[in-house]
Amino acid sequence: MPTDRTIIFDHAGDRIQLIADSYARVTGRSLLPGDRVEADSLWHAAFVVVAHDIEADPVFFYGNRVALELFETDAAQLIRMPSRLSAKAVDRDERERLFERVRRQGFIDDYAGDRVTTTGRQFRIERATVWNLVDTDDAIGGQAARFDAWRWR
Repeated sequence: MPTDRTIIFDHAGDRIQLIADSYARVTGRSLLPGDRVEADSLWHAAFVVVAHDIEADPVFFYGNRVALELFETDAAQLIRMPSRLSAKAVDRDERERLFERVRRQGFIDDYAGDRVTTTGRQFRIERATVWNLVDTDDAIGGQAARFDAWRWR
């Protein structure tokens, strides 16, 4: 039986490096210490990293170990989940405004917002960085978020 790590790595593929490279490109900072972020290091990071694609209803394609624990899910469920479901229905307009701001600016590093786990538990994200996933041609391939501060509601 494949592990969560294997499922995420197989599904995300080269997009894992895109997460780290885009973060460096748009923020001017490294997501992890060092020049090159390794997929395994990102998986084991002590903070949440999630990413979704650019479909009309974006679906998560990546969540590291901490993200799976926080959202109370497994990899197989996460990679099928539209990212809008990580917010309560009443908070989805705010979430859309967030992504519009990210699309315009490239990234934001002051996001705070309410989220919900797959089991319905609510928590508040604080001080999150959200950025566009951009390739070397500046084509946007989705958005990602990094945060290490949250509190249960």
